[in-house]
Amino acid sequence: MRRLFTVASVLAILVTAGCADRSSGSLGPVTTATPSASAAPTDAPTTEPTATPSPETEREMTYEVWFAYGPGPSLFVTHRTEPFTPRVGAAAVTALLDGPTADERRADVASAVPDGVDLLGLTIEEGTAFIDLSDEFESGGGSTSVLLRLAQLTYTLTQFASVDDVVLLLEGERVEVFSGEGVMTDEPMTRRRFAPWLPPILVQTPAIGERASSPIVISGTANVFEANVSISIVDANGDEIVRTFTTATCGTGCRGTFEAPVRYDVPTTQRGIVRVYEASAMDGRPTNVVEIPVVLTA
Repeated sequence: MRRLFTVASVLAILVTAGCADRSSGSLGPVTTATPSASAAPTDAPTTEPTATPSPETEREMTYEVWFAYGPGPSLFVTHRTEPFTPRVGAAAVTALLDGPTADERRADVASAVPDGVDLLGLTIEEGTAFIDLSDEFESGGGSTSVLLRLAQLTYTLTQFASVDDVVLLLEGERVEVFSGEGVMTDEPMTRRRFAPWLPPILVQTPAIGERASSPIVISGTANVFEANVSISIVDANGDEIVRTFTTATCGTGCRGTFEAPVRYDVPTTQRGIVRVYEASAMDGRPTNVVEIPVVLTA
């Protein structure tokens, strides 16, 4: 049994968000032309989530990796597309442990997962993923870092249809109290538990660095005042060339989905920014801003 250093303020963060369960918003596998990394449930136990390729897509797969963003910070979803492997669960966790790409880091995407963590094992039994990591996963950071890294791990693994919750092991030993911050992990970890780490606005598309054409589809989930999600596109000169808004399917206390095809026009292909934000109900100023660097094509 690991030593217990209970911090009441840490546990208070983990209140259940009443409307933010796993199905809140479209937080499952990304839909692409490539085979889905979401796996159908298999007979337990199994080694990990699997993906099935289709021949017309040259054996590629796309899956989610959850990182952190903003001064909060809060959860942020990215996607990886790579050659198909049946060990997609291990691929997703490995990508999480590797951290954000250089482009993602330049866009202020970060990770609470410490450096040097090794994946030692991953199995699934009756909807529970048993993930075994090296001891480095427990090292460093205060309560925010510790809770956020558990949230990243849980959201990355529960994207798969065969995974409902996550049990953490370190060096083969099941963890009931995680780190010196005293975070209880004696029960399987779910998305609902870490829903408070979702940002007011979660942008799922476009991806950072995406080469976008008009109209660019901007989508995600949001929990904002009256469900109003504001959108602008900024060109390479820093000029706002488009300003519009869309409405999420739920707001003001519940999380809904949003999707808006936004048209723009630029004379030459150039770098730009898709800015998604909430306009303050008091004075209209942008709040909860998310900026996604893209390439705007002429």
